[in-house]
Amino acid sequence: MRSSVRTPILGALSALALTLPVHAAATAAPATSAGTAGVTTSQQDAGFPTARKAVLQRYVTDTWHSFEAMVDPATGLPADNIGGDLTASSRSSYTSPTNIGAYLWSTVVARDSGLITDAEARQRIGQTLDTLSRLDRHEASGMFYNWYDPATGDRVTTWPDDGSQVKQFLSSVDNGWLATGLLVAENAVPALHDEAHALRTQMNFGCFYDPAENQLRGGFWETDPQDGAAVTGDYCGMGTDVWYTGHHYGAFNTEPRMASYLGIAAGQIPARHYWGMARTFPNEGCDYDWTETRAVGEWKTYDGERVFEGALPYRGMDIVPTWGGSMFEALMVPLFVPEETWGPRSWGVNHPLYVQAQIEHGLDEAGYGYWGFSPSDDPAGGYREYGVDQLGMDGPGYTSDEERTTVDQAYEGCHDGTGVSGEYGDGVVTPHASFLALRYKPGAALANLRKIRTHFDAYGEGGFYDAVATQSGRVAHEYLSLDQGMIMAALGNALDGDDVRGYAATRQMRDALEPLMRQEVFASAPREE
Repeated sequence: MRSSVRTPILGALSALALTLPVHAAATAAPATSAGTAGVTTSQQDAGFPTARKAVLQRYVTDTWHSFEAMVDPATGLPADNIGGDLTASSRSSYTSPTNIGAYLWSTVVARDSGLITDAEARQRIGQTLDTLSRLDRHEASGMFYNWYDPATGDRVTTWPDDGSQVKQFLSSVDNGWLATGLLVAENAVPALHDEAHALRTQMNFGCFYDPAENQLRGGFWETDPQDGAAVTGDYCGMGTDVWYTGHHYGAFNTEPRMASYLGIAAGQIPARHYWGMARTFPNEGCDYDWTETRAVGEWKTYDGERVFEGALPYRGMDIVPTWGGSMFEALMVPLFVPEETWGPRSWGVNHPLYVQAQIEHGLDEAGYGYWGFSPSDDPAGGYREYGVDQLGMDGPGYTSDEERTTVDQAYEGCHDGTGVSGEYGDGVVTPHASFLALRYKPGAALANLRKIRTHFDAYGEGGFYDAVATQSGRVAHEYLSLDQGMIMAALGNALDGDDVRGYAATRQMRDALEPLMRQEVFASAPREE
């Protein structure tokens, strides 16, 4: 997208010399967009240093190479992950709606960055849309199941590692990211607009919305999952009850808000839902003393809805937390929605503070020498949620090291805190977290990536590997489509005039969400100097 917001990502970047492997790119110029972005126009590439642009171009080139390797040529579906060798034999045998959405928007970024031609982008996206149209899905809601075989498109019924049965779950957050990829595709590729639009508009996010709680459920099963917490219901007139998760997505500053935004913009969810999620829990009494610490803030009323505008203190700053304290919870959504522009007194204050807090945790509090904590592969094996404990609402929160070092804070008037559970140890950073911070702290983000790449075996043919343990030096030598997709979106915005935002932040979305965001004032505040 050539006419969309250019934030300080580009203008603030300074020269940086890096030597990276570069793969061949198509010579065709990026295609222009027929998107209907409801965002402001600004100059293109004004003051963007050539040397730094070359570094970002190399990153996007190599990251795209991982997607080329992850996609099954027969279906156009990406695997969930692939080994660092990028061989077809190391592709996972399962994928999710989120992974498919990430591939769709990454293909658009590859085109706009000049890596593939317009014709190749059309072919790739067209094949994926055709496969999506044939996938088994929940017809009454239009939603997709959580796991498919990327080689065949069949639903995964048993897990490949242990042969256990897969329950047929439909996730609100995963369908939200697929719908986001479809939205980008329909506005970026006019020849495929109708196909992508048809798939997306059949998805009814109202089927996840619980009006009694004014929040989204995590998802539902169409048959009894034998889960004692599940509740039956039918929120959108499907004609039959389903089994909803016992939990809601009640925390505001988390990635499921993208599904909320899509539902509000489509008129499937009422606008009052925007006010129904917790910025923090209220600070009265001891009912919430199991959470991280007592919030600062006060009650306010917007559109007749009472909202506790709370924030958690961290190193002299007041920050609206995520649930677990991770970077992708806070900053994946603004890859697509210009929250800090539409909400200058809310998201516009909080997003940079959240990045600053992650930086200070890694460099100052924990002393790792690196920062960027978000769910990723565990270099010791498996998958882990990483984050900064004090930046999450949940009491235990996500932790930033292999040792799971936590901070038990006092809850004033209810209990004392015991402090840090031990010495911070083998901190685990994931490169996608630095790319998410690129818009808000560009110099710091790219310097951190340079250190990671220089000091560890952290970079391969597909770009940065998924995670690095900074003390032991262990590296998770894999590529995850979700994490690579976040990197591609961040780089697309940085290199191509916020093209990803331009395709996703349509006028319809702006008209529905900007009036809500613009009136809100978060309790977030920087430290007093």
